[in-house]
Amino acid sequence: MKGVKEKVTSDAEIKMNSPVGAFITTDSAHGSSMSRYVTVLFAVACGMSVANIYFAQPLLDQLSSEFGIDHSIIGIVITITQIFYGLGLLLLVPLGDLLNQRRLIIGQMLLSIIVLVIVGTSSNTSILFAGMALVGLLAVVTQTLVAFAATMAAPAERGRVVGVVTSGIVIGILLARSIAGILTDLAGWRSVYLVSAALLFFIVCMFFRVLPNVEREVKSLSYSQLLKSVFTLFIQERVLRIRSVLALLIFADFNILWTSLVLPLSTPPISLSHSAIGAFGLAGVAGALAAARAGRLADRGYGQRTTGIALLLLLISWLFISSTEHSLFALVIGIILLDLAVQAVHVTNQAMILPLRTEARSRLTAGYMVFYSIGSASGSIASTQLYAHFGWEGVCILGASVSALALLFWAMTCRTSLAIK
Repeated sequence: MKGVKEKVTSDAEIKMNSPVGAFITTDSAHGSSMSRYVTVLFAVACGMSVANIYFAQPLLDQLSSEFGIDHSIIGIVITITQIFYGLGLLLLVPLGDLLNQRRLIIGQMLLSIIVLVIVGTSSNTSILFAGMALVGLLAVVTQTLVAFAATMAAPAERGRVVGVVTSGIVIGILLARSIAGILTDLAGWRSVYLVSAALLFFIVCMFFRVLPNVEREVKSLSYSQLLKSVFTLFIQERVLRIRSVLALLIFADFNILWTSLVLPLSTPPISLSHSAIGAFGLAGVAGALAAARAGRLADRGYGQRTTGIALLLLLISWLFISSTEHSLFALVIGIILLDLAVQAVHVTNQAMILPLRTEARSRLTAGYMVFYSIGSASGSIASTQLYAHFGWEGVCILGASVSALALLFWAMTCRTSLAIK
């Protein structure tokens, strides 16, 4: 991108420095393979960071009782967190193309640790709400990590690396509710945020050792120009537009299931406990892990084919999910298929958009994830409304319809040459 100049450092200079002091450029990063240890560390950091957004969902009753918040408005805790997460996508993630990514990631995570301690020790609603807002804002470090992982990885392995790292995000979302419930039963709701702060501090210590520096000397790109360029990228990059629409549709589908699933499972004739309901997230984890291989297929040039197969599986998954009230085994199969399909498309999407502009990966990620957020919010709202009026059958029809729409949209746009060679 014009106005951005990478600091050039020779391989010999890199080797002479410790990992903490190493400076690399985008080109030098592409010349080396990203170790499995570092890839997994990125995935764990992403999962832990994004989980902070979802911890509050099973804690609403405790928060309502302790802070005297009426049940009719306690949901604002979740709303505030999600709103500020969306703001963070637009305001913070693009900074990865302007600032030193190592410092940006470590700085955001250190701030997250402070905010988590504030939430875990909050004494009134004002502190709680402000803390949750900042939790959402700073959780977007996950997207900076994804973009940085793509920069560190060699071109031939970029899809695989992105697949593993983004799997960490999905797994963090799926396990957040169960982990929050377990910690709350053991030591109260405050322990959820304090334990998360301690674990994040450990991750930061690891990052101090393994994250390289990518120095950028910015001469003519202001912050306002940086934000404006996020929208410019949508105009210039057709691949980004197509893949963002797919992200909106698949994550709408994802949240249509996971937002409303507790409703049929907790009421007669099934009437499962909250712990048992939370265990279904483990089935989702299995699907997310299996989908990590989608990145390797994208690396080999099969991004379009992988997308089409995954979207077909997404549609089929609702046939099993619709049998929830008659067979929990069918539900488990449906959950595995749905999470496998959503994660496979998500990984493939990112593997295909991140190489479009090597100097603008953070902005590409930010723009793409805005559609992710819109889809997630739309799916959550629509599913609960339909369940209230048409029951689980209405939710399943909605989910299948969105899946069919995504498959149709892919079929209409797949002739564009998008595969990554």
